[in-house]
Amino acid sequence: EFRRVLFRSKSGWELCCCYKVFTFVPWGVKSVRIMWDLPFLKEKRSMVNGKKDRTLTTGSIALGLLWFAVPMILGNLLQQFYNIADTLIVGQFLGAKALAAVGSAYTLMVFLTSVLLGLCMGSGAIFSLQYGAGDREALKRSTFVSLVLIGFVTLVLNVAVFVWIDPILRLLQVPEDVYPLMRDYLWVIFWGIGFTFIYNYYASLLRAIGNSVVPLCFLGVAVVLNIVLDLLFILGCDWGVKGAAWATVVAQVVSGTGLCVYTVWKFPEFRIRREDMCMKWQTVKEIAVYSSLTCVQQSVMNFGILMVQGLINSFGVAVMAAFAAAVKIDSFAYMTVQDFGNAFSTFIAQNFGAGQMKRIRDGIRVAVISVTIFCVFISLVVFGFACPLMLIFVPAHETEIISIGVEYLRIEGAFYCGIGWLFLLYGFYRAVRKPGMSVVLTVISLGVRVALAYTLAAIPGIGVWGIWWSIPIGWFLADIFGWCYYRMKQRKSLEW
Repeated sequence: EFRRVLFRSKSGWELCCCYKVFTFVPWGVKSVRIMWDLPFLKEKRSMVNGKKDRTLTTGSIALGLLWFAVPMILGNLLQQFYNIADTLIVGQFLGAKALAAVGSAYTLMVFLTSVLLGLCMGSGAIFSLQYGAGDREALKRSTFVSLVLIGFVTLVLNVAVFVWIDPILRLLQVPEDVYPLMRDYLWVIFWGIGFTFIYNYYASLLRAIGNSVVPLCFLGVAVVLNIVLDLLFILGCDWGVKGAAWATVVAQVVSGTGLCVYTVWKFPEFRIRREDMCMKWQTVKEIAVYSSLTCVQQSVMNFGILMVQGLINSFGVAVMAAFAAAVKIDSFAYMTVQDFGNAFSTFIAQNFGAGQMKRIRDGIRVAVISVTIFCVFISLVVFGFACPLMLIFVPAHETEIISIGVEYLRIEGAFYCGIGWLFLLYGFYRAVRKPGMSVVLTVISLGVRVALAYTLAAIPGIGVWGIWWSIPIGWFLADIFGWCYYRMKQRKSLEW
């Protein structure tokens, strides 16, 4: 006999299954056994070798999102320390030209890394959907296919940037006095691209199954190592900007290699077996489409920033240095909502794969409220403390650089809600198998930013202010389009 009943657990009322099992003998019923199929018992039964699979398909939505997002937030904040450590030490000890070189190189590296990050994020969305649906065999096939495809792209990209390093620098309109410093920095930093791929691939794989803590631990080790080596190579060995680059590369090697070895050792189900080494067309197509669209989204976003960087470089060293310092603060400010958006995407993907539409609708409501509250708070902090924040990276006597950076932060800082909502829209459409919509939103946001920046900056009375204002305008236009599309099209698909 089978019945569905409501059971009250610690996380609230849940629909459970009750089985009444009868044992019959010729003279009647010998025994009756009651069997319960409860979510929290499933959770306990999923313990294997002392490890527990975390899932976002059951339990409290708010606590589940927070528990999963916090390690991702901390991990990405730590990852920013890779370049923060370079910027801080370079700015204080090597001067404004070195700071401008490292800052411009940072923008270029963000663009290159975004290609790999986008590919890994696209694969991670597929992993989450398959994990939520309980299809472990498909998950194993997808891990092999994505590893081969993204690994090949990484190799091609790494060779290309070494071959075309000088044309890239000319395209960015790097001033002559900064050019040799930036080239020296990039020539070293490019050696870490492969290890950046390894780290992001295995981090995406672990996060897809609900483990966001382990990637955080390896990043923590790498960041501490990065800062120690920065001080050793720049101050102790007097290697200049090359020392900052080598410190970052060594840290990337440690984090990437360490996470790879840990994953293969601790999660034997992800070890690639001979029978998994098959390139089935359906799996290849799914991974390629998802990863390429997410890669395009990330690349377009950072290519737009790179185009703006080229425009900023045309205004001289002071504006370059101010932007290099301010953009680090800016990245820290909204990094939390960016990672919350990625956690939200994993939540949506797992529940979409499991067919839990009501839970998705409830999760959207929780996420929007949480992001809005945080963005309002961080906007007040950045707007009010713009000058002290700039002084962290720039010496007090560089008044022109500080003034330009403060103007940027106060314009950007007032509108962080726009980028917060946009990250939620990116994550949502990626998780419901519509990564193309994320690309559309990115094109709107970055297209408006680049077009307005170049148009307004050419007006003598506006100048660099036009670049700063173009950024939040692009955010809000993309938000409006994404929200309208959800109301008209996507919301109906979540009703069943």
